[in-house]
Amino acid sequence: QVQLVESGGGLVQAGDSLRLSCAASGRTFSSYAMGWFRQAPGKEREFVGAISWSGSTITYADSVKGRFTISRDNAKNTLYLQMNSLKPEDTAVYYCARDSSRQYGTRWSEFSYEYWGQGTQVTVSS
Repeated sequence: QVQLVESGGGLVQAGDSLRLSCAASGRTFSSYAMGWFRQAPGKEREFVGAISWSGSTITYADSVKGRFTISRDNAKNTLYLQMNSLKPEDTAVYYCARDSSRQYGTRWSEFSYEYWGQGTQVTVSS
């Protein structure tokens, strides 16, 4: 059983930074790509970015490229999302997720991910 627990969300002002963490249980964290998604009120869940199992491949949604950075520490079973220059439109519940298969790259579709955290709220005021 894989459990993912996000933390680090909160209320910030536009232009501020936040770092989200996703702690994973189990011994398979380092074998799978991981992703970050977000869901704003009244909107569908959307891809934020993903990182391959080794960290060598990282992809981002255009809306966060240049502002957000994904990283992982396989020794600590932890995934990170560093968010800089936050905007009000970044307000959402942020979820981490584990890919459903041991593939080498990254995938953007939420249907490619099998395990999800409970989410952490990020609110950016203007």
